[in-house]
Amino acid sequence: MEQPIVKLQNVTKKIGSRTIIDQLTLDLPLGEVFGFLGPNGSGKTTTIRMMVGLMSLTAGEILIGGYSITKEYEKAIRHVGAIVENPEMYKYLSGYDNLVHYARMIPGITEHRILEVVKLVGLEGRIRDKVKTYSLGMRQRLGVAQAILHKPRLLILDEPTNGLDPAGIRELRDYLRLLSKEEGLAVFVSSHLLSEMELMCDRVAIIQNGKLIDVRTIKGDETRADISHMLIEVDRQQGAIEALLAAGLNAAAEGNHSISIEANREGTAFINATLVAAAIKVYSIRAQVKSLEDQFLEVTGGERIG
Repeated sequence: MEQPIVKLQNVTKKIGSRTIIDQLTLDLPLGEVFGFLGPNGSGKTTTIRMMVGLMSLTAGEILIGGYSITKEYEKAIRHVGAIVENPEMYKYLSGYDNLVHYARMIPGITEHRILEVVKLVGLEGRIRDKVKTYSLGMRQRLGVAQAILHKPRLLILDEPTNGLDPAGIRELRDYLRLLSKEEGLAVFVSSHLLSEMELMCDRVAIIQNGKLIDVRTIKGDETRADISHMLIEVDRQQGAIEALLAAGLNAAAEGNHSISIEANREGTAFINATLVAAAIKVYSIRAQVKSLEDQFLEVTGGERIG
């Protein structure tokens, strides 16, 4: 298995007597959009500032590409592209000229690479226009293009959807997912927008009062054998329970017309076949999946996100 691109090991940040981050340990693999979720004041931005070297660590270690951000900063930061808060661009220059300007700061970035990132973020049609004519969503995408010019292995974005309209949020979400797959990047995104994190991320870490309290998988292999709580609507509730009992399965009545049962993917197919063979009409089968919001409220004890 490939080594994680980022390792946070017992990272702690104290300011005076106050502990902002408390022994945070986290691994980030390549090719994944990883969300960092927590209420305001939970330590998200502080963690990001430490990851990019803008803030010192009180204790612990952050390794990026195997290099310590505190001891081997230049080697570690070479692997990183980041937008902390809003991307800053020269508005009187075109998007293309902005990218050329940034490319000059880093040796080895070719014209081909500039055009490649422009295509990746979908700005081909407007890249020669002045940045002052861009929408906020386009400026965010130009910021992402600038951040990935040097082919980093880690892209860090702090609240990237702030101020975007729904169309802009969707565009950015699609490009980040594309980047994680096409470029093999690890994308680390902090946000307080639960619904967006659910659509954007493969996994989400939940932080509260500076402590990591859970890591949840959002997207995974659809064929996985995980057990789910299934809700099945039928025409004869009692008949369905008896038919499944005869097949060695325990189901419970749910409302007037449904039954509930625990099953994995293959088990669900067997349950359906058993009911049909017993002349039970099956109207719907639904997996009762908890939303990220439900999970967040569950693990944080109901603390508000923003």
